[in-house]
Amino acid sequence: MNPSEVRTIFMGSPDFALPALRVLVEAGYDVRLAVTQPDRRAGRGGRLRAPAAKVEAERLGIPVFQPRSLRHPDAVAELAAVEPDLIVVAAYGRILPRAVLDLPRHPVVNIHPSLLPRWRGPSPVAAAILAGDRETGVSIMELVPEMDAGPVLAARPFPIAPDDTTGALEARLAEEGAALLAETLPGWLDGDLSATPQDESAVTVCPLLEKGDGHLRADMNAVEAERAVRAYDPWPGAFVTYSGDRLAVWRAHVADAGEGYVPGAITVVAGKPAVAFREGVLVLDEVQRSGSRRIPGEAFLNGERGRLAPSAGLA
Repeated sequence: MNPSEVRTIFMGSPDFALPALRVLVEAGYDVRLAVTQPDRRAGRGGRLRAPAAKVEAERLGIPVFQPRSLRHPDAVAELAAVEPDLIVVAAYGRILPRAVLDLPRHPVVNIHPSLLPRWRGPSPVAAAILAGDRETGVSIMELVPEMDAGPVLAARPFPIAPDDTTGALEARLAEEGAALLAETLPGWLDGDLSATPQDESAVTVCPLLEKGDGHLRADMNAVEAERAVRAYDPWPGAFVTYSGDRLAVWRAHVADAGEGYVPGAITVVAGKPAVAFREGVLVLDEVQRSGSRRIPGEAFLNGERGRLAPSAGLA
């Protein structure tokens, strides 16, 4: 297998996709097209922002295609014109229709940031942190019409550190996934490596995250709330309601403040604000009011000048 003879389409959008795109180019694959999501309006000014993979593809001199839907015949025709031998997907952001899956000579390959069949779905890294998993990993898989259900070509475990956020862990998994992709493709393309069906009895599924998911809940215990702070960083961000305003919680740790606190009660632990949950309190190490910058918990407490509200609103 000569990579330069493998006509390749790459499909990906966010930062997670960048290491995979780079490794394909570095390995010499003939990447003829990069397919990303359309530019989106973002930020306070509502300016159009290009997906990270588009910016990187243009830097590498790769033509970019940004269809609004891959179900339109014109979009499929654009991909078919490449006559791809291989399509590699890394966080493209849409389920591929059968018409696209049938285009390349080899099955479409996807990098998924979990050890399949655990955590199929759109938010596997956050799901692993929320569940308290001690390890996750990356899987190189063949895509099928059902979400993340295809057979696995290769998988590599990766530890979850006690302070890992979704953003930090995703960045490391992106690099691991790209490295595993580079190791796996040659043998697979040559027919020396076959895919293994997933164990359907071990499947777990995670949902798409929504903005309101970050609101810490009264039915959480303190450990679950701390995991939520890390799992929802960078998006949608964990928060409580304080004095009628959204108070984002970016860093926190669990402490034992004794008995008698009801969920949502505000207290002070070691000079920092803390919110009571079941089985402990969540000490707020870094917070952010709406429209303000992030500040240490001590600075927030100083700003309140001893007049902490009696409770924080939990969902």
